[in-house]
Amino acid sequence: MNPELFTTQLAQQAQTIRSLVQGVSPEQARWKPEAQSWSILEVTNHLYDEEREDFRAHLENILLQPSQPWARIDPQGWVTQREYNQRDLAQSLQNFLDERQKSLAWLQGLITPDWQTLFNTPFGPITAGDVFAAWVAHDLLHIRQLVELHYAYTVQSAQPFQVYYAGDW
Repeated sequence: MNPELFTTQLAQQAQTIRSLVQGVSPEQARWKPEAQSWSILEVTNHLYDEEREDFRAHLENILLQPSQPWARIDPQGWVTQREYNQRDLAQSLQNFLDERQKSLAWLQGLITPDWQTLFNTPFGPITAGDVFAAWVAHDLLHIRQLVELHYAYTVQSAQPFQVYYAGDW
């Protein structure tokens, strides 16, 4: 694992997320292709909460406070409990971007972190490196989700016209 590359990737991925979210209409921001799906607004707020309450917090726990218990989180429950889909998209995006900047500064301030540090969580052992790699991968999963939401919204908005000429999805 290359920590500098991963830190750079987190910075770049934040800009990709910005590009996929910024300027989306309120209607599209709240739109879901299916009832159980997440909207762009829900994905954005999920990323914000994960940034502060999951990845950075858990990595800090492993590296700097190993005697502290693993903080429990409820990302699925937060979507409705915290009313993500009722929030303002521009503010939600800015919240995420601000938190990402804090995370990047924190990561750059780490002095010789031991990525092999093992931590026993309620679901089993995990290393600091595992959490860092998962953080980068988590962004990519939600970037894919945002692209899929844009595609599905385009298909629906194009009705009665079809998008098959674009190629296979």
